[in-house]
This record gives sequence, C-alpha cells and structure tokens, in this order.
Amino acid sequence: MKKITVVGTGYVGLVTGVALAEIGHHVVCLDKDVEKVELMCSGISPIYEAGLEGYLAHHLRTERLEFTTDPAVAIDGAELVFIAVGTPELADGSADLSYLREACMTVAEYLSGPATIVIKSTVPVGTNDLIEQLINEHALYPISVVSNPEFLREGQALYDTFQAERIVIGSENKATGELLQEVYAPLARPVFHTDRRSAELIKYASNAFLATKISFINEMAALCDQLGANVDDVAWGMGMDTRIGHSFLKAGAGYGGSCFPKDTKALVQIAKEVEHDFQLMKAVIDINDFQRHRILKWMKDHYTNMRGLRIAVLGLSFKPNTDDIREAPSLKLIEALIECGADVVAYDPAAIPNAKEVLAERICYAYSVEEAIEKADGCLIMTEWNEIKETPIEVYHYLMEHAVVFDGRNCYSLEDAKRAGVMYYSVGRNYASRRSGDGVKGKD
Repeated sequence: MKKITVVGTGYVGLVTGVALAEIGHHVVCLDKDVEKVELMCSGISPIYEAGLEGYLAHHLRTERLEFTTDPAVAIDGAELVFIAVGTPELADGSADLSYLREACMTVAEYLSGPATIVIKSTVPVGTNDLIEQLINEHALYPISVVSNPEFLREGQALYDTFQAERIVIGSENKATGELLQEVYAPLARPVFHTDRRSAELIKYASNAFLATKISFINEMAALCDQLGANVDDVAWGMGMDTRIGHSFLKAGAGYGGSCFPKDTKALVQIAKEVEHDFQLMKAVIDINDFQRHRILKWMKDHYTNMRGLRIAVLGLSFKPNTDDIREAPSLKLIEALIECGADVVAYDPAAIPNAKEVLAERICYAYSVEEAIEKADGCLIMTEWNEIKETPIEVYHYLMEHAVVFDGRNCYSLEDAKRAGVMYYSVGRNYASRRSGDGVKGKD
C-alpha cells in the first residue's frame, strides 16, 4: 500500500481517488473548495456518477480515503501525487494551464521528500516536460513526472477504471514507469509504456478519432436524408467490418461534454503551433457545430413559426447517465427555440439543477416525461436516457396537443412512430420525404 495524494476532486480526480482506495492504497484528496470537501467528507458525491457514492462512503469508513483543503496534510509524506485539475478551453481553443501550474507550485512547496508526480490532466504535448522542470526548480526534493492520461466515459467511469482497456504510462525513465505500473497492478489491466510526449498525444488522438467517427456518421446521415437511405442500416453495415466497428457510429445531435469539444479544438491549436494545418479536425468541429442547425431546420420547416407554441425538450445532459451539461447540444437548441418565441418546458432525470444555473427561469421545468409533453405542440428529444427510450411512443400521441416528435437521438423506430400516429422526425432516416409547412402555426 502506498500513500497517494490526488490534487483536484473534479470528475477525474474523485474517480481516481476512489478507485485507488478500492485497490488498497491510502489516498488523500486535496481541493480548495471547502463546501465540496465537506460534502465528500460526509460521504456525498458532488458529481452524478453511478456507483461512485457507494465506494466513496465505504472507503471513508475504511479510512483509506480522506479529503482535505490543507495542502500540508495532503502532500506531506506522499510517495505519489496525482494531479487531476481542469485544463479548460481558452478563447483561441488552446488549453488553459493556469490551474495546473498553481497545483504544481503547491506540490513543490509542501513535498517532504522525493516523489513521483502523475499528471492525469489533459495537457498539450510537451507540458509534462515543463512541469517537471517547474517543480524541480522550486521543490526541495527531486521529483519525476509521469504522464498518465485518463480515458473515462462519464456515466461509466468506474467501469472504465476497473475494466480499463489500457493504462497508458508516459515516462522518461524505466523505474518511474514501473513504479506507476506497480500502483495499478491490482487492477490487472493491460499497461502500455511510452514516452511522455507520446502519452500526451495519445489522449488527444483518441478523443479526436472518436469525435471524427461521430461527425462522419452525421454527415452520412445528412446524405441518407437526401438519398432516401436509412443511416441506422448504413452504420450497422459499416460496423460489421472489424476494421471499422460499431462504436460511435450513432447518428444524432452531435457530441458535447467536457472532453470532445475542448480536446478537438486544442489539437487544432497544437498543430497550428508547429505550423501544421489540421484540416480534417477543423472539418470535424464544423460538422458537429452545424448538426444542431440541421435539427432546428426540421422544426422551422414543419412550423410556419413557433411563437407561443409549447415545445417539450427531453434530455438536457450531453449524454445519458450524467448531469453534465457542458457543451450540451440541447442548450444551444433551447436558446434557438427561445429566440423563435417558443415556450420551452424541459425534463432530464439528473441535469435540471445544472441547467437552471444556465437557463434560469427562461424556460419551464418538468419532473417526468409525461409532465413535459402534456399538451405540447412539439417534442424535441436530445438525450437518450433509458427513461426516455422506454417511454412508449403511443404516450406522445395521447398526451401531446399535436403529436410531433423531433428526435435528435433516434430513440424510436419509424415503424412504431407511424403505427402510433406520431409525426416523427429523426436523423438520417429519410427526412427529405417528409412534408414541410403543414404543422401547427405559431401564436402571433
């Protein structure tokens, strides 16, 4: 068992701390947010993640997991320090490293002996080199920096930790890399050793490739709409080729969240700094940004105007099983609906508190699918929560004022929608064949 410090208790830091405690280490998590630390000390998770709170409470009882705002308590005697602070997007698309620099200076100040610094934060290529230099210039003891990028999916983070497909360790000396491998040994997962710069780029490249698959299938969906093909069948037929695979070939409203939008833009900026024009990644970003306009076009084509119409929005989080609304396509479409004069009522199983911080009282909030769609003139589905997918489509027919569903996640089959008497718009499934201008008129 090793004494480990985790600096930062955001999504990555908290999951990392809990997981390391679960596999037998003594972990102290450090955060500046007093209210958040008090919450975690009482066994309550500040983030929505299935199963996390149970592990959190358990390891508080075992005393293998602690939380503090005191860097002296957290860092003194630590053999390894994991840094998992945010690297948000700057105006030019590059990563803001100010939180990382601050964390590193704190570590340098309070280290009481030689240590290994493990960078979990997503950082531009070469950052770990600079971090090692920075800490060694200010610390009283020698340190080594290891790049250890995370590959966690929100909503499945614990599974992705305990059943990781790979653990990437980027180090400049063999002993340091082997030390981190020893820390992770109880997981018994595949480990890939490389240099620090390659490890940093693996993180960006992985997210960029997945974003590319999403934008590609959304472009194919637009083509399917014009040609009368079904994108679900096209994607399935493609994915049967093992070189392609089925994952991330799901047409929809586009990607969002804290990683894909930020990391794709950062990769473009990283390339720009070495005078490489990353044209493919620019196209991926443009396609994703335009996807919501395609969905809005369905609605503008269907209605003469939307002023005064009640529009239900189902799903606010950028994906199911999380309350994260960062870069969620739903928010951008809701803003557009408000501009069109629609009265929006939204429902999400987890994300309403976060959405209220952004949208405030400009829309109404419902607390079930049925409440949201009752007497609605139209319904926009933006997140494929199981609760939404499992709602029989006949419910829309019976509860809505006008049974018109604009499905940005393809939750229902065309056959079921037709049988239920619902006018149903979906992504890449023959939109061009639908009539336009025959919907409910707005209230002037």
